[in-house]
Amino acid sequence: MSYLALARKWRPRVFADVMGQGHVVKALSHALDGDKLHPAILLTGTRGVGKTTLARIVAKGLNCETGVSANPCGVCTSCREVDTGRFVDLLEIDAASNTGVDNVRELIDNSQYAPARGRYKVYLIDEVHMLSKSAFNALLKTLEEPPPHVKFILATTDPQKLPITVLSRCLQFNLKRLPVVVIREQLSKVLGQENVAFEAGAVGEIARAADGSMRDGLSLLDQAIAFSGGAKLERGPVEDMLGTSGRQVLYAVLGAIASGDGAALLRGIEQLETRAPDYSALLNDLAGYLQRLAVLQVLPAAQSEDDDAELLALVPRMSAEDVQLCYQIAVSGRRDLPWAPDPRSGFEMTLLRMLTFRPDEPGGTRSGTSTPSSAPPRKAPTPSTVEQSAPVTSAATAPPDAAPAPGIVAARIAPPAVPRLPPQDLPWSERIETLGIDGSARQLARQCAWLGESEGVIRLSLTASAGFLLHESRRSALEQALSQQAGAPRRVLIEVAQAEDNPTSPAQLDQQRARDRQRQAQAAIEQDPVVCAFKEQFGASVRPGSVQPN
Repeated sequence: MSYLALARKWRPRVFADVMGQGHVVKALSHALDGDKLHPAILLTGTRGVGKTTLARIVAKGLNCETGVSANPCGVCTSCREVDTGRFVDLLEIDAASNTGVDNVRELIDNSQYAPARGRYKVYLIDEVHMLSKSAFNALLKTLEEPPPHVKFILATTDPQKLPITVLSRCLQFNLKRLPVVVIREQLSKVLGQENVAFEAGAVGEIARAADGSMRDGLSLLDQAIAFSGGAKLERGPVEDMLGTSGRQVLYAVLGAIASGDGAALLRGIEQLETRAPDYSALLNDLAGYLQRLAVLQVLPAAQSEDDDAELLALVPRMSAEDVQLCYQIAVSGRRDLPWAPDPRSGFEMTLLRMLTFRPDEPGGTRSGTSTPSSAPPRKAPTPSTVEQSAPVTSAATAPPDAAPAPGIVAARIAPPAVPRLPPQDLPWSERIETLGIDGSARQLARQCAWLGESEGVIRLSLTASAGFLLHESRRSALEQALSQQAGAPRRVLIEVAQAEDNPTSPAQLDQQRARDRQRQAQAAIEQDPVVCAFKEQFGASVRPGSVQPN
């Protein structure tokens, strides 16, 4: 007897064995128990989640010799023939190879005849979205009003390609991608029944590689058993088979970044190089680990048995800000990988950015200006730092004056030193320049107008249109800078102005000066003798918006 693939051998035979699709099983079971199944059902979902399996169980429930039921006996002739693919009244049609209108017309003509063996003639049309437009049109009337002995079960991985006229005639059931834990449990059960020893880590790797498909998981399990020669399934060989052996090295790489160890990072990169990896896939995995780290830091209760011990060990070693920054660098690095001189150099540069760049430290200091060799270890987060972590400034969210490099998070350099003068001798706009702040705190200061200072309390007025800038972390940074400048503690109170007009703020003054320069430039052009001559002789005019001041 020929070998039967595990995906076929362990295909569910009853609804109780279907995993991860309880919402669909419940609806179909109730419909079958009352013999009120809709004449046209549409099953959608990615490959290997149970569309054909559910269709065959429905066919058994409709034609079981014990009666229509959600629990077919499984031993009668009809049930056995459905399980072996020999039931004459279950017609499985591959729409990919029967796309034409003639194929559908033949189906419609045959549907008029009574079933040969069972109560119902069941048409299972797989990948139905492959039918041509004319074939869909020919099927519409029969799909809406089929003979009483006919049931249509349509299956597709791409429901968006189905005409709305077809969707409106069907009951649609969306099958979900299967979670890793569900696939892992089923694979463990299958290995136990097949008397194959295994490591839990090996099964977990296969479940992750299945990408939500039980059929893919069973197929990969078949491959792993063959790869191991029937011996115990171990994680290392399974990773080699799947090409995911760099996963553990990536944990070591993240550990090196967390501790600021450039030598260890280089060793990790060289170790990955020996495996001839797909660097784009490695960056994708790296971003996935960082995303999971962020979740575990903010929501510790989200920890599950799917989280590797190496990943959990990194949670207290990296601050929430570092994780967010490294995630942004990983995503940007993957996007920019095709533009790198070669994949390894692009991957290596991405990791060096993670090692070198740091989020802004409190008080305006920049740890990103340190060299890799002297980079301090990443600070472990505490509950308070996780809750109050400042947002990471990226190229997408950075203020215009930060001018970050495209696609990366910039390590901004502090502004050049300005000669210190007594604060009381400086107007507010000049005083801002001496504070040594930048980014969002600087924007907040420039949008504020000076109201006065009394008994260590500085009162500022913020324009209403810039009210979104008022955030406690920015106000605190401004307060700290002003205290350092004055050489004594200062308290900053910021009031949001009720009216939009706030002419004393530096930003407003800059805008007014820009408008004045624009008007002067426009007037100079209008009065230029050459322009005036063109106007008089040719009726020319100055195009609005074309004049820019120097």
